[in-house]
Amino acid sequence: MTTPRPVARVLTAHRQLEGGGFPVRRPFPTRGLPHLDPFLMLDHMGPVEWAPGEAIGAPDHPHRGFETVTYLLEGEMVHADSAGNHGHLGPGDIQWMTAGDGIIHRELPDPDFKARGGTTHGFQLWVNLPAADKRMKPRYQDIAADRIPMAASEDGRVQVRVIAGACLGVEAVIDTRIPITYLDLRLEPGGALTQPVDPSHTVAVYVYAGSLSVGGRELAEGQVALLGAGDAVALSTSTAGRALLLTGRPIGEPIAQYGPFVMNTEAEIREAIDDFRAGRFATIPATVG
Repeated sequence: MTTPRPVARVLTAHRQLEGGGFPVRRPFPTRGLPHLDPFLMLDHMGPVEWAPGEAIGAPDHPHRGFETVTYLLEGEMVHADSAGNHGHLGPGDIQWMTAGDGIIHRELPDPDFKARGGTTHGFQLWVNLPAADKRMKPRYQDIAADRIPMAASEDGRVQVRVIAGACLGVEAVIDTRIPITYLDLRLEPGGALTQPVDPSHTVAVYVYAGSLSVGGRELAEGQVALLGAGDAVALSTSTAGRALLLTGRPIGEPIAQYGPFVMNTEAEIREAIDDFRAGRFATIPATVG
């Protein structure tokens, strides 16, 4: 017998500019909800339609102590970092970057995409790291769209991209530092899904298109639901909806944050700033990206 989680709280994403001026909707953090342990931030990028030559991204910037997960639905981006890594992201592709000890990277529109213009739409999720991993060697997992496992209900009314964790018997290919589930859900009219979740996990559902019933409560586009106690999430719709389902085991450690640095103490934040200013994060090689 499963116990579906009730909705404990509903928040509406606020709009702001990020990076070089990129428009995002941010479900969290918000005033009164600084973190959603182990998740630090979710940005819904766009959708924004760029005219030829106008597309922008995030120029060179540092990170330390956490992970960034970039997931594109539409558009094309290129990335490069101070470790010499570089890559290309297209529709459906995912970049899971573990910043760890520290890295400088950039995320910019693909030059050809920028020249012709088009739509950029996607998400960036920030995932905290436990103290034991905050100074680990940085790593990337670039996962092409055709490698992301797909799951579907028997009636075909529910389709799921399994980015992390598992759903409907399908396992993700991405390796995570802590137990996490990250699902991109598409429910057609009449679709319903009961997703098992670990009772100890934080659980949130962000509706980014259409509407969904979550735990018996209707959510509209741009709303995120934080769920209460239970071992399952009940989702359904009479119309159609798209949503992200996020679950993660809370880390339960102090959080000290200054912009792109997320550590456990203020002393560690000061050390990160000093290391960055002293050039110990290195720079992105001119021959990369």
